[in-house]
Amino acid sequence: MRPPIDTAVTSQVIVDHSSAVHHAAALARAAALAGGLGIAVAERTAVLTSELAGNLLRHAVGGAVYVQRLPQGGGLDVVAVDRGPGMAQPDRAMVDGFSTAGSLGSGMGAARRLADELALRTLPGVGTLICARFHAPGSTPPRSDIGLLCLPVRGEDECGDSAAVADAPGGRTVAVVDGLGHGAEAAEASAAAVAAFRAEPDRPLPDLLAAMDRALRASRGAAVGLLRLRPGTAEHCGIGNVRLLLVAHDGVRARAAGQPGVVGWNMPRPLPRTLPMPDECAAVLHSDGIATRWPDTATPFLLGLPPRLLAAALGHGHRSARDDATALVTGAARRSS
Repeated sequence: MRPPIDTAVTSQVIVDHSSAVHHAAALARAAALAGGLGIAVAERTAVLTSELAGNLLRHAVGGAVYVQRLPQGGGLDVVAVDRGPGMAQPDRAMVDGFSTAGSLGSGMGAARRLADELALRTLPGVGTLICARFHAPGSTPPRSDIGLLCLPVRGEDECGDSAAVADAPGGRTVAVVDGLGHGAEAAEASAAAVAAFRAEPDRPLPDLLAAMDRALRASRGAAVGLLRLRPGTAEHCGIGNVRLLLVAHDGVRARAAGQPGVVGWNMPRPLPRTLPMPDECAAVLHSDGIATRWPDTATPFLLGLPPRLLAAALGHGHRSARDDATALVTGAARRSS
């Protein structure tokens, strides 16, 4: 039986025309309703998305809005990214009535009120990133910050990449899956791998990969990267071209690549590797739809972004036009007090 296609695919709206503002708001409202956030949250999401997209249209260049359901469920991120002039006074921009363009200046103050969480980073001459996060009523926010961008290749409706997150007493386990190729068959392979992951996500990582390998035998196969975070450590196990980087504001602390092979076809014996992960680090797990050379030009501003903004920045600035692209970023596992 064909596994269900994962619906947590990112919607992207390039904001280069007034109609894009309405389109982004409609997509955000639909995503909130589909994610079970309810009508009231969906309306807040639409209003705020309209504000963010309108600001991009008025003040920025190279801007886009990304709408992404949280991979662990229970929420939604709306991220606005641009390559504009940046905000010279970001703290003042969050106050109602402040404006640099002769408008009423209510947009960013409204954003702070409407969102359950708001993250903003800006650098003059580089641009601005804003993430508004909405939680389902009564849901518990995730234990540590996490960001995801999962974009289909341009021109395709289905994404051959997928991602999943599972929290358990033994640690946070994350998966990024890149079905071979793109389109419907790649999406089916990716969904089958995620279904196997979700069945028993707390297994040892080599056993998880073996379960995915069995589930993908009748598919075209996939590359898979798995990561398990515990306080102070990151255990990695992967097959194929999904890459791991541990980053902090001062640079890349560690890198790991998957073993050569294909999950679902002639997979080698998985070999896990444990890396030290200090509290100040974030883990970036991404498919090869994100350019592999992005760390070569990464600035402290980029590397110091919180996970929800870093994922969007990688997709916005380092995405291949010829492949599906996924970036999952998560903070270190929290130590018990």
